[in-house]
Parts: sequence; structure tokens; C-alpha cells
Amino acid sequence: MTTPLGAPAAAETPATTDWSAAALLASPAKPQFTLLSILIPVYNEERYLAAVIKRVVDQELPGGLKREIIMVNDASKDRTWKIMQQLPALFPHATFKMLDKKVNEGKGAALRDAWAMATGDLLIVQDADFEYDPADYPKLLRPILDGKADCVFGSRFIGEPHRVMYFWHQLANNMLTMLSNMLTNLNLTDMEVCYKVFTREVYTKIRIKSPRFGVEPELTAKVGRMRIGEGGRRKEGRRVRVYETGVAYAGRTYEEGKKIGWKDAVSAIVQIVRFRFED
Repeated sequence: MTTPLGAPAAAETPATTDWSAAALLASPAKPQFTLLSILIPVYNEERYLAAVIKRVVDQELPGGLKREIIMVNDASKDRTWKIMQQLPALFPHATFKMLDKKVNEGKGAALRDAWAMATGDLLIVQDADFEYDPADYPKLLRPILDGKADCVFGSRFIGEPHRVMYFWHQLANNMLTMLSNMLTNLNLTDMEVCYKVFTREVYTKIRIKSPRFGVEPELTAKVGRMRIGEGGRRKEGRRVRVYETGVAYAGRTYEEGKKIGWKDAVSAIVQIVRFRFED
């Protein structure tokens, strides 16, 4: 229909919202995800690596998710790389991506390299030992699959079984988490936990700079500052929705191969403050 010259244009019919009880009770559409990237930085784990990968491969994933396993050998001094190369043949139905670094740079640098190879809709970080159990994947993924979260942190301190370990380590962890919470305005119970899950919208905005264990406070600070999508009170989008869920933890002693030390705690303080103000 053509509007005569000089005649006022017909007003557009405003979109209507269905306020019926049935519409209000209907569940919102859940986001669709198909691929999970599992990032595993590895250093001197010849004893545990193959068995850990078996658990990762065998663990059933919710929502019909497929997986890609991305491993970075951080210049191990033992037979880790030789074992790593044998894994695709042992698990032919799994998708592997592997990198062998010639110079040891630390967990953060290994994660940075793995991050660049990730193509999944979701990303999770997995240690290459038995401290963390892939059986926790379903509950770590569930808040995101249900459309409630953009990022999920595990926590070793909220109700799941865990090995009784070093008092001073836990005290340091609690202090670091509190300092991180103060500067990010999050209320996490375990900032240093390995298990962190991110949607693609979140993890593609992160550029890792910390080479060693300082990567944990760096990831936390960047998630705390990040805004994604559209809407919210600011033009640049809304805050990342962060959930936390308890995970089992079977910590190792130093005799069993634990690597983190007091210097890493000092570095964590520096990174917490640094990434409060720096991307």
C-alpha cells in the first residue's frame, strides 16, 4: 500500500508481549553447545598422564557434547612426550591436538598455547594428574548448559570429598581468594582451583599473560572485569555470570609430584593486583 504524498505515515504496530500464564511458565530456550575443548598443560607426568587421559576420554558428557583434547608438553624432562604421542592410537575415537614445547615456560604459558588451539563452544582446564576427577565435568558444565552461567569455577572447599593436606597451603589459598574477591567483587571460595569452564564468548576475549601459576588469579580477574553481549546498564554489555560448584580433590604431596611453592603465592598476589587494572 502506498501512502499519498503529504499524508502522515501510518503508525507501526508495537510489538506485544505475551503476559499469559502459559507464556510466563514456559522455560526459556537453552543455548546450544556441541564441542568441549579440554586443555591439559603437562610437565613431567609420565606416571599419571595415560591414566588421566583415559578418565577424560571415558567420562560421559552431558548435552550430547563432543570433546577435543588439547595437550601441551611444557618441555618435560621425562618420557611424557613419548607417552603423549602414543595416546591417539590408544583412543582412536577421541580427537587430539598436541604441542611439544622445547623450552619450559610454566603452566600459564602452556595454557596460552593450548588456548590458541581451542575451537570448542566451551572450554575447561584439566590437570595432568589425579588431583582433579573428570567425573565432575557434568556438574561443572550444567549451569552453562542450562543457560544460567557463562563461566563456572570448581571449589575444593564446599562439601565434596578432598584429601586432607597442608594447613599452610589452605590458609594461603584462603587469603589469596579473599584478596582476589576484594578486587574483583566476586564471592568465590577457591580462586586457585584448576577447574574453570568458559563459554566461547568468554574465553576468546582472554589473552593469557602470566607464564606460571599466576594464570589462576589472572583468569579470575579478567572474568570479573569482563562484559559480554549486549544490554545491561553499560553500553559495552553485561557482566559475566559466574557460578561455583564443589569438586572432589585428591591433592598430591611434594614427594608425589606437587609443583607449586611459596614463590607462586607471592607471584599470585602480584597478579591479583596487576590484573585488577590491566587486561
